[in-house]
Amino acid sequence: MGSVDWDRRLFDVLVPLPEGTSYNAYLIQGSEKTALLDTDEPEMIDELMGQLEGVEKIDYLVSHHSEQDHSGAIPQVLEKYPEARVVTSSKGKDMLLDLLEIPEESFQVVEDGETLSLGNRTLRFIYTPWVHWPETMSSYLEEDRILFSCDFFGSHIASSDLFVSDECRVLDAAKRYFAEIMMPFRMIITQNLEKLSPLDISMIAPSHGPIYQRPELILDAYKQWVSGPLDPTVVVPYVSMHDSTKKMVEYFVTSLVDRGVKVEQFNLEVTDTGKFAMALVDASAIVFATPTVLGGPHPYAVYFAYLANALRPRTQYLSVIGSFGWGGRTVEMLKDLTSGLQAEYLEPTLCKGDPRNEAFAALDQLASDLAGKILEQ
Repeated sequence: MGSVDWDRRLFDVLVPLPEGTSYNAYLIQGSEKTALLDTDEPEMIDELMGQLEGVEKIDYLVSHHSEQDHSGAIPQVLEKYPEARVVTSSKGKDMLLDLLEIPEESFQVVEDGETLSLGNRTLRFIYTPWVHWPETMSSYLEEDRILFSCDFFGSHIASSDLFVSDECRVLDAAKRYFAEIMMPFRMIITQNLEKLSPLDISMIAPSHGPIYQRPELILDAYKQWVSGPLDPTVVVPYVSMHDSTKKMVEYFVTSLVDRGVKVEQFNLEVTDTGKFAMALVDASAIVFATPTVLGGPHPYAVYFAYLANALRPRTQYLSVIGSFGWGGRTVEMLKDLTSGLQAEYLEPTLCKGDPRNEAFAALDQLASDLAGKILEQ
């Protein structure tokens, strides 16, 4: 159940949705009890309520995650099925009470590992926190071996396909989703993956995107994204006002490529933040390229440095290149903005005005240093 949002292009006023998204809900009708797993985005409530027209009774409404794109229709569902119990984690209950008008007596809190019988079907609840809120849990339908993972393993795709049909397309969308939403929590995700490893999973049914009939596709991808080897890639986000910094970027990128290093170059005037985030998942290094504006980095560079710091990629090396007119604290400010990254800062290359031979030689040295470090890994 749920809905496909073909037209949405931005989530949380932050995350680009180039392919729309879906808000997946699931109905399980056991021999004795019926459970609805999650609901829908508030703007799509009518679609979900229409799907429930033929459902006479819901005994349990499982809320895996309190964010409104999954919980937003709970009050309306309870109005239709007032006897239904809202099944959630202890933290989930607290957050739902904060976010929605739900009577406290409607809740049934379940603990990690607890089961719920629907008669001939059994739901086991598994706490999977920080994917991507602290209260998130998953459900495992034991008899059918289906993992209902909520945001975990999701992908923002609007599609008529119920199941994954184009694995390359879904993996690309899932990587974007991981980069934008999950990457800051990769250490806890590693623990969650280990927690799920004993389960015999036949399908993974997330809350966004199609269902995985081949679970290893997304499980293996997540293992790579959280702890696999990094690529010998340098991400170069740049902005240039009068082409001096752009000349430095063009020279520097060529110097890296000549040394066998892959480069992902982003013009920050037009960059899709999701593509930038995706590049950070596997990259060994980030080199910010910016002119100095009013004593510091260009505001675009500030934003993307802040974003990189918030996303916490596994990047090992950082540096800065750019042009200035009369001075400033560009390097110091960018270092402060990326202080959360566990990365080594290599000698920056700044030049006064238009770059000349001395600046190009320094760029060659930086490219050589980076190549030596990341190609030897």
